[in-house]
Amino acid sequence: MPRVELVDAKTVPAESEAVLKDITSTFGATPAMFRAVANSPAALKMMWAGFGALGEGRLGAKLGEQIAVLVADRNSCEYCLAAHSALGRKAGASAHEMSEAQAGRSQDPRTEAALTFAAKVVENRAHVTDADVEALRTAGFDDEEVVELVAHVALNLFTNYINVALSVPVDFPKVRLLKDA
Repeated sequence: MPRVELVDAKTVPAESEAVLKDITSTFGATPAMFRAVANSPAALKMMWAGFGALGEGRLGAKLGEQIAVLVADRNSCEYCLAAHSALGRKAGASAHEMSEAQAGRSQDPRTEAALTFAAKVVENRAHVTDADVEALRTAGFDDEEVVELVAHVALNLFTNYINVALSVPVDFPKVRLLKDA
C-alpha cells in the first residue's frame, strides 16, 4: 500500500495538473510513480524536466534505460526495474540486453564501460577514481557524456528513493531483482 496518496483527477494539486497531463499524454496512462510525486508540484516538475532533458542528451534512450535498470537493481527498486525494462524495450534493447544491463554487463564495450562506471557511482556513493573516469574515456566517452552519465545515475537514484520510500505500487510488468532470482 502506498505511503502517500496516488493523486487522480479529483485530488491533483492545481500546480501539478499541466505536468501530469503531459505525462499522461506521453505514456497513454498516468504511471503510479508520477501520481505519487504529483503530491509535490515542485518534485513533479523537477522529475519530469530531468527526464526530458536527459531524453535529449547524447547518451541516447537505450543506454539511459540500461543505466536505469542497473541502478534500480542495485537499490532494490522493483518499480523502476519494471518501468525501465519496459521502456528499454521501447528504446530498442532486447530483453536479453536489458537483463544483462541489470547485472551490469553488455557485449558492447562502450555500454559495458558505462554500466561499470554507473555501478561504481551507486555502490561507492559517487566516490570514483581517476582510473574509473579514464576507463570511460578509453571507451570513447567525452566530458559531456561523463557528466550526463552521472546525471542519469542521480535522476534514477531520486526515482528509486521515491518508489521505495513511498511504497509505490508497480504498474508495469514485473521484473525480478537479481537478489530474488
